[in-house]
Amino acid sequence: MQMADWMRNAADRDAEPMSEESMKALVVETSSTMRAVLRRILSMRGFEVLEAENGRQALSVLNSMGKADLVLVDWNLHEMNSLEFITHLRHETAHKSIVLMLTEREPGIREKQNALIAGADDYLTKPFTSLQIDEKMAQAGLIWHGKVTVINNAFTADN
Repeated sequence: MQMADWMRNAADRDAEPMSEESMKALVVETSSTMRAVLRRILSMRGFEVLEAENGRQALSVLNSMGKADLVLVDWNLHEMNSLEFITHLRHETAHKSIVLMLTEREPGIREKQNALIAGADDYLTKPFTSLQIDEKMAQAGLIWHGKVTVINNAFTADN
């Protein structure tokens, strides 16, 4: 087994939700393949995952699902762009506590700044690994992955 495969498998095993109650995530992504990948990663971490392929659909899904803990939103949304979606979401009292992360292929400084100003909590640059998602969710307090951190530190220290 390659070191990268071992670390990916370790990340899949060791990341645990912070709460026994099922957490909810919404993946807002134009690519059906990327939605499926993110659904798998989040489901393996105990999240109930819903999907939307554009901003308007995402707002509808959010309103019907009730409480959400995490929203991963693609920069290149249709019908309602990501900045409009983030801004709209942050202006609704019911959704202010959602952890909102932008996903994008090499976002420029301006895109990152605009998303953070609009209310995104963080961003993930595509392509990303499940370990990178774990690190971002742990920083946001959504999961615990102490064992993964130890693995990373040990791996980093050896190189």
